[in-house]
Amino acid sequence: MSYTHILVAVSVTPESQRLLAKAVSIARPVNARISLITLASDPELYNQFAAPMLADLREVMQEETAEFLEKLRSEAGYPIAQTFITYGELSEHILDVCRKHDVDLVVCGNHNHSFFSRASCSAKSVVNSSQVDVLLVPLDDA
Repeated sequence: MSYTHILVAVSVTPESQRLLAKAVSIARPVNARISLITLASDPELYNQFAAPMLADLREVMQEETAEFLEKLRSEAGYPIAQTFITYGELSEHILDVCRKHDVDLVVCGNHNHSFFSRASCSAKSVVNSSQVDVLLVPLDDA
């Protein structure tokens, strides 16, 4: 099967480059589009007493996440069609992007650390409730 639009769930970590490289290796032979999706950290999770600063923190985190995605895009060696920065439940956003943007493959990392443990849970939800293929890329032996 050849894919036409691959969505890669990334995080602001070096492992994201491996995930993107895997997606590029799948996309390049068939000239498929690649898009990136990530969660931005919600500053409200860090300190409930910093309410006056939350807007500033949110803006800084959004900016850092956008810069990371731009760096991934520039180093991909392959065109990136779109990037999505989301908040909340990753699987819901993945399913929404898949429906609205004709995604037919989702690539996620799989190991037991922070974001990627959440991503694998999200991938399970995507697998259980969507019509797209999901590729879990093992990241433990980096």
